[in-house]
Amino acid sequence: MTLPFKLNLEPSRDKAQLRKQLQAERMALLDRHQRAAHLQEVLMVWLISRPEKTIGAYWPIKGEFDALPALYRWSEAAEAGEERRIGLPVINRETKQLTFHVWYPGCPMEEDAYGIPKPKDTEAFHPELLLVPCVGYGPGGVRLGYGGGFYDRTLAALQPRPVTAGVGYTHGYVPWLQAEPHDIPLDAILTDEGVYWQRGED
Repeated sequence: MTLPFKLNLEPSRDKAQLRKQLQAERMALLDRHQRAAHLQEVLMVWLISRPEKTIGAYWPIKGEFDALPALYRWSEAAEAGEERRIGLPVINRETKQLTFHVWYPGCPMEEDAYGIPKPKDTEAFHPELLLVPCVGYGPGGVRLGYGGGFYDRTLAALQPRPVTAGVGYTHGYVPWLQAEPHDIPLDAILTDEGVYWQRGED
């Protein structure tokens, strides 16, 4: 796999500005649908060797990669007697943490406080594996999100802590990106070019 290409423009060192820049670039990618198809394949292949049976995901917004088709195929590939579950996040307004509720194609949905669809009245569960959308990413599993801190607060509270895999397009690679004290590095990062990084293999 080739290394992720650098941004056409030098990325801003200001994280708020960097988020805006990377989101705008993601929305403007002319081959985003092709990249999404490649990332679907990367994710499906990566999941084949994973032992986890419950996965927390996300509803894609702002040009994010949609992992749900690959996850549905993963759930349908379960062996007889094996239950595989997919969940989407529901935000707790008081704690600003996420809980994950069962999702399946066609399940009842409603909008949360941020206007993002979430499962309606489905069972909550503790995911063994968490797919996390990346606005940007850097060496060693560092992720740049939207700045709300929802995933970091959630991961700090979840016991046992799920395995975390960031998903995003190669344009979001920022070589100088470093974790802040509250940031929890990811265990793996998947891109449209393959597995960019995985703990224990760097």
